[in-house]
Amino acid sequence: MIEKLFKESILQRFTEVKNQGDGTISQLSIEEMQWIPNSESNSIAILMKHICGNINSRSTDFLTTDGEKISRNRDDEFVDDSDSKEDLIASWDKSWNLLFQTIDQLSLEDFEKNVRLKGKEISVVEALHRQLAHYATHVGQVMYIGKLIKKEQWKTLSIPKKA
Repeated sequence: MIEKLFKESILQRFTEVKNQGDGTISQLSIEEMQWIPNSESNSIAILMKHICGNINSRSTDFLTTDGEKISRNRDDEFVDDSDSKEDLIASWDKSWNLLFQTIDQLSLEDFEKNVRLKGKEISVVEALHRQLAHYATHVGQVMYIGKLIKKEQWKTLSIPKKA
């Protein structure tokens, strides 16, 4: 059944994206996570906060309410008010767990339904693909910033280059 395959696949892809973020975060101090490459960029801490805000908005009452919650303050996600690495990770893990739980609780029939996002109706499959693309893009930024910071001390999260 295609719905079962999709559910397993999307959960695996989200897990891989989270693991890449976790692998980067584990290599950094809070100060490194707050470093901003330039005035037009975001720090890893800000990217984490934004991903968490998006996950929380999209995953809360996924099937029954618009994915863009009125209570969400998106602009606030781009203000670094993080106090500690531990607090950032706790928020990160809580948000990702909400996403995984939301997907895990979907029945196979739910994948044939539509949800609302920013007032528009889209399929559950499309909503999940949008989230995956969004988070993968930002986690890619997190990894790139981590590489910039760590330089030669960076521990690769994929297949290493041949020497």
